[in-house]
Amino acid sequence: MRGVNKVIIVGRLGNDPESRQFSNGGSVTNISVATSEQWTDKQTGEKREATEWHRVSLFNRLGEIAAQYLRKGSQVYIEGSLRTRKWQDQNGQDRYTTEIRADQMQMLGGGSDVGTGFATGQQQQQNQWGQGQPNNTGGAAPGGFSAQNPGGQQGYGNQGFQQGGNAAQGAGNNQNTFAPQTPAAPQPQQPQQTPAFNNQTTIPASGMTDTPKDDDIPF
Repeated sequence: MRGVNKVIIVGRLGNDPESRQFSNGGSVTNISVATSEQWTDKQTGEKREATEWHRVSLFNRLGEIAAQYLRKGSQVYIEGSLRTRKWQDQNGQDRYTTEIRADQMQMLGGGSDVGTGFATGQQQQQNQWGQGQPNNTGGAAPGGFSAQNPGGQQGYGNQGFQQGGNAAQGAGNNQNTFAPQTPAAPQPQQPQQTPAFNNQTTIPASGMTDTPKDDDIPF
């Protein structure tokens, strides 16, 4: 049977994460996690508590997440293995440190800080996008996006003004061609009557022979 080197701890950080970069582009983040055990002394009946501190190393992407979201007092679940590394102190003496090399990490407490962090960012964007969408009535949206294109509104105004000017010019041309018509006296409707283009149009004599009926007189 082969050996098993597996560690699982649940505890709280004693300080903020510390990160270092390697010359090869990698990185490591170190944290100190405290785990506590409680029991009752059988002789005195008093409750006792013992705290152990564990040094944990998280590499590369896992370490980046820990450095970004973990803080002193954060509660975490760590799963990894024990590793012992050798190093030298300032006096050149060899030292050995046993630590946990984390393979998995889960943030505990009121909720996953990672999940909460990523969810908050997506909701602000949705809110910003939802607030920034212009409405169909042309009013200013809460996000203020309608103010991004004031030239567009000004362009519509200029078009309306130009169209109004063209209409006025067209009306002027029509006045030069056709004389304004004034309401004529009530007259009986005759088939194929020649339309009047000015006030001097002659009314046919046959139109005055018959007396108009009351129903034909407009009011």
